[in-house]
Amino acid sequence: MTHTKQSSWQFTGLNGEFSLKQPDRSGFLYFPLVNEGGMMSSVTPQLHGQVTSGHNTFLTPPLSVEDLHNSRASRNFWVYIDGKGAWSAAGNSARQHAQYYSEGADESLLEAGLLWHKITRENKRLGIKAEITSFVPAGNDKAELMKVILTNTGDEEIVVTPTAAIPLYARSADDLRDHRHVTSLLNRIYTSQYGVEVQPALSFDERGHRINYTSYGVLGAEEEGIQPAGFFPVQEVFIGEGGSLDWPEAVVLNADPQAGCDGEAPRQGYEALGGIRFATTALKSGQSRSYVVVMAIAEERIDIAALMSKYGSAAAFDAQLDINKQYWADKVNTVSFHTGDNDRDQWMKWVTLQPVLRRLYGNSFLPYHDYGRGGRGWRDLWQDCLALMIMEPEDVRSLLFNNYAGVRIDGSNATIIGQQPGEFIADRNNIPRVWMDHGAWPFMTTLLYLNQSGDLDFLLEEQTYFRDSFMSRCRERDSSWQPAAGSSLLADNGKIYKGTILEHILLQNLVPFFNVGGHNNILLEGADWNDGLDMAAQRGESVTFTAFYGDNLYELAGLLRTLKARNGSGTLELAEELVLLLDSLGDPVDYASVSAKQERLNRYYAAAPNRVSGVRAELELEQVADDLERKAEWIFGHLRSKEWVSSQAGGGWFNGYYNNDGEQVEGETAEGIRMTLTGQVFPLLGHAASPEQIPQMIASVEKNLHDAKIGYRLNSDFGGIQQNLGRAFGFAFGHKENGAMFSHMTIMYANALYKRGYVQEGYKVLNSLYSLSADFEFSRMYPGIPEYINEQGRGMYTYLTGSASWLLLTMVTEVFGIKGRLGDLLLEPKLVKEQFDYAGKASIRTLFAGLELEVAYTAAGSAEYGEYQIHGVSLNGAVVTLQRVSEGLLIPRTFLSGLPKGQVHKLEVILN
Repeated sequence: MTHTKQSSWQFTGLNGEFSLKQPDRSGFLYFPLVNEGGMMSSVTPQLHGQVTSGHNTFLTPPLSVEDLHNSRASRNFWVYIDGKGAWSAAGNSARQHAQYYSEGADESLLEAGLLWHKITRENKRLGIKAEITSFVPAGNDKAELMKVILTNTGDEEIVVTPTAAIPLYARSADDLRDHRHVTSLLNRIYTSQYGVEVQPALSFDERGHRINYTSYGVLGAEEEGIQPAGFFPVQEVFIGEGGSLDWPEAVVLNADPQAGCDGEAPRQGYEALGGIRFATTALKSGQSRSYVVVMAIAEERIDIAALMSKYGSAAAFDAQLDINKQYWADKVNTVSFHTGDNDRDQWMKWVTLQPVLRRLYGNSFLPYHDYGRGGRGWRDLWQDCLALMIMEPEDVRSLLFNNYAGVRIDGSNATIIGQQPGEFIADRNNIPRVWMDHGAWPFMTTLLYLNQSGDLDFLLEEQTYFRDSFMSRCRERDSSWQPAAGSSLLADNGKIYKGTILEHILLQNLVPFFNVGGHNNILLEGADWNDGLDMAAQRGESVTFTAFYGDNLYELAGLLRTLKARNGSGTLELAEELVLLLDSLGDPVDYASVSAKQERLNRYYAAAPNRVSGVRAELELEQVADDLERKAEWIFGHLRSKEWVSSQAGGGWFNGYYNNDGEQVEGETAEGIRMTLTGQVFPLLGHAASPEQIPQMIASVEKNLHDAKIGYRLNSDFGGIQQNLGRAFGFAFGHKENGAMFSHMTIMYANALYKRGYVQEGYKVLNSLYSLSADFEFSRMYPGIPEYINEQGRGMYTYLTGSASWLLLTMVTEVFGIKGRLGDLLLEPKLVKEQFDYAGKASIRTLFAGLELEVAYTAAGSAEYGEYQIHGVSLNGAVVTLQRVSEGLLIPRTFLSGLPKGQVHKLEVILN
């Protein structure tokens, strides 16, 4: 399939501002508008999109990405021009759609920045131009603002009658096709001096039939704050018999509004419309007039006077827009980059914003993300914290602490996350499912926190455990558990049991070690990171995450030894039941025996059947560390000897999985090469891949998974449906989890390459991702990274992807080498020649130890990685005494702690 040729977006400012000509010539484009107060919107070049504050509170109709071009509903703004007829400032009229591919089509220009969106549309035949700016104001108001400036671009005076027309859906997404008409009967529609408000009598969704208090409104005013001339509160009256939202009778025939501006009795039982008629006005040649539209959601009737006083004039709108721009600039510029490529530096500002968007939207409420009901999953909690540690570190400790309350005593965890920090609930509809990778991420994230902060005391904080009716990793049900008993694990004395964070971490990594399948790798269960591998719950095994857990055990062993050295205490206390899993302390298990491992795990389940005794065992830190290291080394040896695939053409790679028939998934088959990128990433990230294996793995990835058109595929073409492995292989090859370029795993691959010293190879991977995302002719997406790139090269599922956190982390810690080592600052740059500017400089601004740091590298000699090392450092102009370590330069935290906060401290680093 070929694309319509179109020029790319261009950066126009210093804070990620960009412009795009004729943006409506590309399908599926949308832009996020959001705030910390819970307003979540999306807007397209033709002002499609949705406005919501949650799954049950949509102001406009909920939509999927296909609705962006199929739906006639939008934030439409009509202009009736005397003698010329109706024209949509949003480009959404039947006439404009019909003229789309003709010479009479409108000219349009998109300009956008950090969470503000402006579309300028002009029709030269009619002699009119509209400039529409949209944003969600910073703060807690659940409101979206829109300002429309109409300009007469012709030579003669024109007389215009403007009408805003925004459908008011005003209910839950569940009602979109389930009782759509019946729920409209609940509507109570009011008009006021400034607009239309809907407060349904009941909420009628999965929660039951309850009294509704939420109110939804569309309000408007002319530029000086003058109230509208009248209203069209009922959708069917506005469109007329046989009419439609893209050719409504009330506009086409320039009909009088049905409601005055002095308020009237509510209309009941109809689909509502935020239809606002402004006064007819004459515009001389070159003259402009502006209008402000406010879309609002409130927990009770809207305080219209307060809302319009705050937003309801052109001056108020402009002032709030300036506040909003500054708010997001401050947020994003917490971390910024300067390299030899200004466009890429600007692009990174959008990447930096994406983890914040994911925190605010969760995984829902944008057109591609039409699944779920809001919030984030377990894995998201931990991976999103990676970016927060860099951007918003002050909140991370409490977030991590609260998240550990979701761990079950069987090593699994809650999968549904509540609205409040640390709130977890049972699986929706009591459907039990365990993702086997979930236990691996918390320690990785916590280790980053410990290295950034040096806060080892965090490990000794005590936290509760989650409890519901599922036990033994959801293989059994606890018939004694009742919801009234609460969701916290109890001890035998009936009191809530708490264990240290360290105990939670050990539990999550020890249980999987014993939870193995027939080939002695950890069972796949419901799926691992790749949710599409969800049909091998009985005999499937995840080799790749066995490597991840093995590395966690290895790192944990080292951390325990550090804890002993730092705190001076040689012991730790754990629930006595966990000692069964530390087998080498008294009752060793033969790790080569699958049955022996499974028997030990079953003994643990029997000892801790959804409760614990409350008795703690005191253990020697050194002995526990030895046990963990013994397990890790066994995993590494096992994977290197049993799961290495040797290619007949030379080289090799790691097998990543076994299917539900117990068959090895990857290798050279009669149907062709079967290989996954995931299977290589995790052995590379840690210690599982030996130094000798790494070059062979890289060569195999380049040969079997790299595609010049779409980048590094998640897997090769397995050929046909793999019903014994997962639904992913029901997807067409080259789409989503079946062979697309999945940004998350691509970036983790780059990160692993940097970690293992393959910097040029890592840079190639990152460069590929940037080039693909920024190639608008194919990617057809705004700046940032998508969840994946499909076989056409189109960026899919934009904005909400955990890969943004990984790219930001990789750029800060690996590329620019700003790392923590148990609280100290380690400088270990891995910049390549292309990343320095013409003067041999590259710099980063970031946070560390509560300080704003600007680290500027200057290549005094060669700028190629491997040919330079740190030669000298100065802080705020004063020379720093070098403390070299094998990786680079270490700056003790004590050196930094005396520096004043509230200012930028500049570290100048000479490379030679």
